[in-house]
Amino acid sequence: MQTEVSKPTVDVSGKVAIVTGASRGIGEAIARALAAHGAKVVLSARKLEGLKQVADSIRAAGGDATPIACHAGQEAQLQQLVAQTVSTYGKVDVLVNNAATNPYFGPLLNVEWPAWDKTFEVNTKGYFMGAREVIKHLQQRTAPGSIVNIASVAGLGAAAYQGVYGMTKAAVISMTQTLAFELGGSGIRINAIAPGLVETKFAGALLANEEAVKRMEASTPVRRVGQPDDIAGLALFLASDASNFITGQTFVADGGQRLRMI
Repeated sequence: MQTEVSKPTVDVSGKVAIVTGASRGIGEAIARALAAHGAKVVLSARKLEGLKQVADSIRAAGGDATPIACHAGQEAQLQQLVAQTVSTYGKVDVLVNNAATNPYFGPLLNVEWPAWDKTFEVNTKGYFMGAREVIKHLQQRTAPGSIVNIASVAGLGAAAYQGVYGMTKAAVISMTQTLAFELGGSGIRINAIAPGLVETKFAGALLANEEAVKRMEASTPVRRVGQPDDIAGLALFLASDASNFITGQTFVADGGQRLRMI
């Protein structure tokens, strides 16, 4: 017997999405894309001020957005984030785990434990805690849903001078695959996006080196650094019903740079 499925569309009208790290960069771009295509979006980050500016801009463009301050590494705050979203909009359908930190840049052997702990707390444990809260909510509703984890190409190979960050992103990819396998029959899909270098404040240390950027652009088939909107379109697809048969996958969005490594 053939199971009835939704018609392919990137329309997310009627869906409620939480986007962490949404005050700027990739998170902001994803939130704007979801809102522009009909989703009600909860914007999350540690500081409320930046979120309010993004939310006001989305509303001015005709979208529906609510800012909620939340530390992505604190379980109680993530629980409250989901609870406030449900209180505001009645449900959650989509979670985009995007908030991340990278406090240490240098040789892996020289990392100090506070930087190690903070990176894993936000980038890995935070992603898992947020996913678990949304999954519990979806299971209580017996509803399908989509979780999109923003990983990194740094989690797919050696990450020179970003070793701890790379490890956290490798863990996110593994977590994505395991959750997708365990939850496949429930209609809850979990996928990851692994961006290459994207022009954001987060990547400021890398972008500040003009010679390094020129070398990277020259070695990238599309001959440019990524932009946040390059990632937003892929996240929108994975949040939508157009990707209903896709789960447990990691989508590399790096302008083709990793082709040189194959």
